[in-house]
Amino acid sequence: MSAPPPPSPPPTLVQPPSRPPAPRRRMWWHRLILGLWYRPVETLDEARDRGTWGAAVMLSLVSGLIGVVSVTPFRQQWTADRAAALQVAGLAEAGILLASLALGAVTHGIARTLGGSGRFSPTASLFIVVFWVTDLPRLAIVAWLPTDATFVQAATYATWGFGFALAVLLIRGQHHLTTLKSAAAVSVQMLAALALLRLGPVR
Repeated sequence: MSAPPPPSPPPTLVQPPSRPPAPRRRMWWHRLILGLWYRPVETLDEARDRGTWGAAVMLSLVSGLIGVVSVTPFRQQWTADRAAALQVAGLAEAGILLASLALGAVTHGIARTLGGSGRFSPTASLFIVVFWVTDLPRLAIVAWLPTDATFVQAATYATWGFGFALAVLLIRGQHHLTTLKSAAAVSVQMLAALALLRLGPVR
């Protein structure tokens, strides 16, 4: 006769140790900036709950510099007195940084008022990144063409619309709000930017 099978081991209450979650890979600037253009939904999801202040500051400075050097008064000042022109550029850059931080802070504050649950650092920094990433094409065009040119105006509305859509996606993902509330959280800032920074004075 064959030997009886060995008894099965008694159940144990000790659970095997769970594996630690895989570390999130670093979000490099070029992946964030380019990803917002060719895969925005995946990029915003990957950047969720990350502070991107380095990219936000860099984009603010680059965009502010392009905007300053492309206006005629700065070019005239550069020809007359380069030291004074550099001082003006420095003051303009500081103003752009403060204005960008204010835009991000106001956006976060409105989202929290509407019931959002997101954190300040990811919301404010990513909003600044989205704002300037989508405005860079317009700034590059304005550097060579007059502001009231038809092509410039078309590019202004196209990039602004794309930026508005990305800002809504950002707030919806960061603060877990509905699309309507997310749009309300960014509407005032984006409309003000369209009127003051992009369209310029009405001729």
